[in-house]
Parts: sequence; structure tokens; C-alpha cells
Amino acid sequence: MSQKVLLNAKEINIILHRLACQLIENHNDFTNTVLIGIQPRGKFLANRLAAMLKDDYKIKNVQLGLLDITFFRDDFRRGEKTLEANTTEINFLVEDKKIVFIDDVLYTGRSIRSALTAIQSFGRPHEIELLTLIDRRFSRHLPIQPNYKGRQVDAINNERVKVNWVENEGEDAVYLVNN
Repeated sequence: MSQKVLLNAKEINIILHRLACQLIENHNDFTNTVLIGIQPRGKFLANRLAAMLKDDYKIKNVQLGLLDITFFRDDFRRGEKTLEANTTEINFLVEDKKIVFIDDVLYTGRSIRSALTAIQSFGRPHEIELLTLIDRRFSRHLPIQPNYKGRQVDAINNERVKVNWVENEGEDAVYLVNN
């Protein structure tokens, strides 16, 4: 198994600042916008962006939630591996709000489809956008595209994209892994 560094910690930090600025451009003071990290891996990116918006850009109204999509997945109970649910933490109303779903990698689009279904349990949003750190653009199974993307990656055959976060793996890095 070989791996190639796609993004290092400095590059990830630059991308996160760019994404935060794009969010500010489109959502101003976030009075009518909420951020929702898709569990499990989107929470690291969502937490980092929310902290950056609050601390670096002094946005006071940032609301952050976490959404578990385990039981909404189309492969639930299909594999031999038992899926483990994560927590959903949405302590605010989503009715008529602009939602920004946040996930680390957009691959087939199936996780986002699951998130679209899962969020309906909390109300009817006015609008939903998607922010992703890595967009694997030639791997879609569904017609889903990100509104905000950090980097586009064209991975082929057995290659996969692995995002490491300092909070979980001890480093900020994105790798292209060849199995």
C-alpha cells in the first residue's frame, strides 16, 4: 500500500480559511444559516470551520450541529460489518433555515443523499448547500455536487482519499492511498 500526500497541514489551513470566507460571503452574519457536520468524519471539518468563523472572523451567530446518517444509508444491513451509529446533536430549529452540510470527502454522493433524508426529521429547511474538503468528481453515483469545495481530486481504480485530522489521527493531512 502506497500513499501520496495531497495536502499538508499548511495547505489545509489555507483551504479552510478560503472556505470560511466563501461562507461569510454567502451567509453574512449567519442569522438564518446553520452548519451541520455529517457524522462521523464531517464533524472534524465542521468543528474546525465553526471555530474559525467564531474566533478568526468574529461571527457570533454560528450554530453547529452534527447529523448521524447511519440508519438512512442505502447499504444499512447489507454488509457483513455491523454499522455503528454516531450521535446526532441538533439543538436548534432547521425549519426555514439555510443549512450547510459539511463532510470531508464527497465520493459517490450516497452519504449526502442519506443526510438529505435524515434532516427531514428535524423540519423543512429553506435551502441546503454542501461544503466538502475533497471532491472526488469522477466517482459519483448520484447527481450531487458541492457548493463549496477545498480541492478536486481525480482518484482512479483502487485509489482512495484519506483525510487525517489532528483531533483524531494526530495530524492534518490528506493522502491518496493506492491499495
